[in-house]
Amino acid sequence: MSDTIITLLVPEEGEDERLDRFLADNLPQYSREYLKTLIRQSQVAINQKAVTKPAYALTLGEEICLAVPEAKPLELAAEAIPLEILFEDADLMVINKPSGMLTHPSGREQTGTLVNALLFHCQGQLSGINGVERPGIVHRLDRETSGLLMIAKTDAAHRGLQQQLQARTAKRCYRAIAQGLFNQPTGTVDAPIGRNPKNRDKMDIVPTGRHAVTHWEVLETIGTRFSIVKLSLETGRTHQIRVHLASIGHPLFADPLYGTGLEKLIKFNAKGQILQAFQLAFTHPVTQAPLAFEIPPDDKFHEAREFLTQWQH
Repeated sequence: MSDTIITLLVPEEGEDERLDRFLADNLPQYSREYLKTLIRQSQVAINQKAVTKPAYALTLGEEICLAVPEAKPLELAAEAIPLEILFEDADLMVINKPSGMLTHPSGREQTGTLVNALLFHCQGQLSGINGVERPGIVHRLDRETSGLLMIAKTDAAHRGLQQQLQARTAKRCYRAIAQGLFNQPTGTVDAPIGRNPKNRDKMDIVPTGRHAVTHWEVLETIGTRFSIVKLSLETGRTHQIRVHLASIGHPLFADPLYGTGLEKLIKFNAKGQILQAFQLAFTHPVTQAPLAFEIPPDDKFHEAREFLTQWQH
């Protein structure tokens, strides 16, 4: 195998952005730490000149050329962590990730993640497209978000699943508990998402952000102060659901970044937003068979709904 070459042009909204942040925002299949490593290893050229500083400030119209090397053997530990597997064959898996589990290792946490569990279960037979830190990971869920994930065992399956995500033919739906009652049963939030200029750990609605569309549907209400909603995405931006619902005055209950902190006032220990990826449908990239999965609300969801119902009485 040879290096994978990726070429990007810097648009207007990328002006003055850090190189590593721009690459991480536009190539979500790779972690920012991995991209930083590639930059420092002279794997990135801008206008055909090597750049080795992750903080390099981009200019409109510059051409970025990234060379992603062939995956190397993993140094991460395989761990016998139980997995809830809904589907598995030689090419891919569908798993139900629990709330509280990181999808892949970070700079601070190298154990206890979904990747560690996958390495043990699959005995290392996972796709290498996302580099050594994210073997098999086609898309991700935030730590406190639970639900369905596609896992690729081979590079061919990985590419096929990625293409479906990019073409929006793979369907993913979420359920969440949001604050407030919506004024209509369905709706759409169409607002660009980019990094919050004052807090780089957060995303926000910004004019120069990337196009983002979220469709919502009210499934039921919890008393007069909360709603259970179904959400489907046309795009897959970082924190998209959380940012979009907060922007229309319905933040997810117990969201530590975009919520109101209500859970602390009412003394409910949620440990993160009540959000679950509960429906997943796609075409098997090798057999071309249609696959569809749906899971019921998890314990965290049930506990929050019961608590909020009782709290209002």
